Amino acid sequence: MNRKTDFNFTPGVVGYPVLFILAIWIVFWIEVRFGVNFNYLGIFPRKLSGFLGIIFSPFIHSGIKHLFNNTIPLFVLSMALFYFYKSISWKVLGYGFLFTGFITWLIARPAYHIGASGIIYLLASFLFFKGIFSKYYRLVALSLMVVFLYGGLLWYVTPIDPEISWEGHLSGLIVGLFFAFIFKKSIAEPPKYIWEHPDYDEEEDDFMRHFDEHGNFIEKLPDEITEDEQEDKIEINYIYKEQKNKKD
Repeated sequence: MNRKTDFNFTPGVVGYPVLFILAIWIVFWIEVRFGVNFNYLGIFPRKLSGFLGIIFSPFIHSGIKHLFNNTIPLFVLSMALFYFYKSISWKVLGYGFLFTGFITWLIARPAYHIGASGIIYLLASFLFFKGIFSKYYRLVALSLMVVFLYGGLLWYVTPIDPEISWEGHLSGLIVGLFFAFIFKKSIAEPPKYIWEHPDYDEEEDDFMRHFDEHGNFIEKLPDEITEDEQEDKIEINYIYKEQKNKKD
């Protein structure tokens, strides 16, 4: 990845998450305004009629509380994705969107599964594991921030509440972890110092040349001393004479 383009803020960093949030709120507004219920467009596992829910389910929510609980983490995590992983952000979202829904369709209980929480778990999982795997301090810091803000999400990948689609959460977690493994290119890498490069030659390093074989620092190398400095150089020679003790 080009270091000049790493972590650059662009309008899409905020713009795309805003569009996502706007879309799910518009769908909810249509349901409330016209008295319709789109739950039947959610994922219904292992039935062809419920397969289209893979596309529609993230935009459908059961109520204002469900919608609000998904709005903030979806905005924060998707914004982090577009900022820190701009070059692969659409791959993570696009493929993750489909794979999370498909796994939910395969493993979930026979009921309508709706909501964007599967995408939230996908993003949280990817951002956490990718940062840890990268070993780059900025991305590791992002991983720790995800844990700090949303570490409690881990409880909801287990069936602790029958009204929550924990299968969708688990699907997002699995897909995010998988993507963290396979997307290895086009991400920011830790900067390498000159001595970490394979073609590094210590003898050509201007700084290292100022140390002798014993590690002593040489302020000026012989080829750095000018003629004027050589002329002005004062040499002090000490002559030692052995003094014999006189006997009385």
